[in-house]
Amino acid sequence: MQLAEIRKQIDETDDGIIELLRRRAQLAIEVGHIKRGKGAPIYDPAREAALFRRLTDRPLSPLSAETIRAIYAEIVSACRGLEAVPKVAYLGPEHTFTHQAALRQFGAKCDYIPCRSFNEVFDVVERKGANFGVVAIENSMSGVIPETLDRFAGTELQICADLYLPVRHFLLSKVNLDEIETLHSKPEPFAQCRIWLREHLPNAQIVHEPSTTAAAQAAAERPNAAAIASEAAARAYGLKIIADNIQDTVSNRTRFFVIGSDPAAPTGRDKTSALFATRHKSGALHDALMPFHTHGINLTLIQSRPMHGRLWEYVFFVDFEGHVSDEHVAAAIVDLREACSLVKVLGSYPAAE
Repeated sequence: MQLAEIRKQIDETDDGIIELLRRRAQLAIEVGHIKRGKGAPIYDPAREAALFRRLTDRPLSPLSAETIRAIYAEIVSACRGLEAVPKVAYLGPEHTFTHQAALRQFGAKCDYIPCRSFNEVFDVVERKGANFGVVAIENSMSGVIPETLDRFAGTELQICADLYLPVRHFLLSKVNLDEIETLHSKPEPFAQCRIWLREHLPNAQIVHEPSTTAAAQAAAERPNAAAIASEAAARAYGLKIIADNIQDTVSNRTRFFVIGSDPAAPTGRDKTSALFATRHKSGALHDALMPFHTHGINLTLIQSRPMHGRLWEYVFFVDFEGHVSDEHVAAAIVDLREACSLVKVLGSYPAAE
């Protein structure tokens, strides 16, 4: 087949895609009318999770499932924006990993609200200044984020989705590697890149910044400075990528929660997050965990945190498979309440792939 003929077929295919996108957008407008009449939320994580699973559960070669998901995230975002444009709070400024996670989950057609801390993200959503918030909950190398866990103890917000973002750390600068004197970033990237930094920049002065974006800005403005930040930050601040994938573990991932006021419907592949406090007696933790064993529920996370205002007492955070509407999960929670002094379900949501 000649190049001209292939290009002709591409043009015809593109024309067909545009017509189908127009049709999808028209249907989305109709959905918006129905949702507004019922007072239904803008964002339906269960519906979107089911959509992405359906679209990627088929032969896709030469495309990948991740490529299809990225394409459809923007299609869904554009169509959702015809119903209403959601406001999403995140730990800013732009180009941070949390910003990237928010973009991955909600796409470009959103009003994004950068916040200075995870606490501020919760505050903004609680005050209805945003429909949703995106907060980091754990990293595969450095573990859970205590600030996020602690805040869940005192909020009425629900976890309505979670997602995993691969973490790739880039060394950014305007100068060459051998000219770098100061290195800027957050404490977490420094901790996740120890081996590479010890080998290549053992004498650089470490400077902590409030965000990786602030680090990139510092590298752009100060002489002989570099930053550990994202590829997006390199583009935003005109920095060279001196080295990429400098993290100690190539499989480094951060997990994020989407928080909001509305619970997510069940999908059949869900997780639930909860917290509980045990009674002060021998075997209390064993008793609290027994309902999960009795009802055949798989725990995927358990983490203890000091209970605010109660010396040497602790709250336990757990993630487990299933939705609160599932019969066996509901029964386990009933038994858990009998065994504990405090139980709070933080949300059931589609399990991230």
